[in-house]
Amino acid sequence: MSEIVKHLTTEQVIEVKRQMEIYRQGVQDIIPMEELEQKVAKSVLENRPLKIKLGLDPSAPDVHLGHTVVLKKMKQFQENGHMIQLLIGDFTGKIGDPTGKSVARKPLTDKEVKYNAKTYFEQFGKVVDMDKVELHYNSEWLSKLSFEEVIQLAGKITVARLMERDDFEERMALGKPISLHEFFYPLMQGYDSVVLDCDIELGGTDQHFNVLMGRHFQEKLGKEKQVAILMPLLEGLDGVEKMSKSKKNYIGIDESPQEMYGKAMSIPDELMNKYFDLITDFSPGQIETVKRELETGELHPRDAKMLLGKTIVRMYHGPAAAEKAEQHFVSVFQQGVIPEEIPEIEWQGEMEKTIIDLLVDLKLLNSKSEARRMIENRGVKVNGTKVEDTSSRITITNDLIIQVGKRKFLKIKI
Repeated sequence: MSEIVKHLTTEQVIEVKRQMEIYRQGVQDIIPMEELEQKVAKSVLENRPLKIKLGLDPSAPDVHLGHTVVLKKMKQFQENGHMIQLLIGDFTGKIGDPTGKSVARKPLTDKEVKYNAKTYFEQFGKVVDMDKVELHYNSEWLSKLSFEEVIQLAGKITVARLMERDDFEERMALGKPISLHEFFYPLMQGYDSVVLDCDIELGGTDQHFNVLMGRHFQEKLGKEKQVAILMPLLEGLDGVEKMSKSKKNYIGIDESPQEMYGKAMSIPDELMNKYFDLITDFSPGQIETVKRELETGELHPRDAKMLLGKTIVRMYHGPAAAEKAEQHFVSVFQQGVIPEEIPEIEWQGEMEKTIIDLLVDLKLLNSKSEARRMIENRGVKVNGTKVEDTSSRITITNDLIIQVGKRKFLKIKI
């Protein structure tokens, strides 16, 4: 920034510093930091928005809080007047990104890509202003490359460089196959950045190699190199694995307010700071206050979780829903009151069942062994009374309420 700063006014210098403070918040790595500052300074000087790329392979239709870590950073750039380039990898999605996989990923069909992309747009609108997003599909250019052009692109990177990817290196060491087409995935992602002339690319730390391919190919093809901003991966409710629907440790942004709030209360204490940092709309100052008060004991972890749960619900469902979700949690889980609004099911089976069979028939639990464990752990109630005996028989009556765990209720109607 040293050369550009000579041409900036005092107000412009302050603006650059303000933006940089926001962009540094919560990131894992900025490669390189100096170039980001130069790009922001040049943008302020010339009153020209930067192009911020986020590439997505729509591999699954549901968006959860783990996805919003990058979306939140994208929103910060958008709020400062920069152009968001949302790239849907409809071409690369049919190839399958091998990142983090011990085997090749199953390619998506055209129908799957289009369906997942549509649901992405609907859910992303809860985080960013989709009316101000520049939308691209990489099939627009990748499907038109001739075989000669593909060979020329492949000639601009070595096999040794591609083998630096941890997943490729690991599979090679274990003797697991690597198909040739998998090597082309990072090439295509890098070429996307060339076509879009993007200034900055966002991604999770698991996309480190792929995002740097943008810089590599922009340089090889005579373009100004993009800056890579890598965001941490958010651990799920188990506190160990990356948040994922397949791991069942996620909070979906389309879930009900009560479900979101209840799940937030199960976040491990040691992850509270990270969640406030990465997924809330709190300012850097507000986040530092929460961290300090947690450290000094002024803020109890339970109260911090309630604040977090209320914030998450407010962000995706509004203030009124957040208040109602908090009241529901206090009355049901802290005071033991049965909620007023409970999902109902019409019963058409036998009028007496063992508790284990009933739980499985109602699909409250997946198997008899799982139902047995839940009862043994004192996690099942019938009309507010804990079931102590796994062999108990339940007489089915109208408005019978079955509770499993802290958050799952079901009312039987005859």
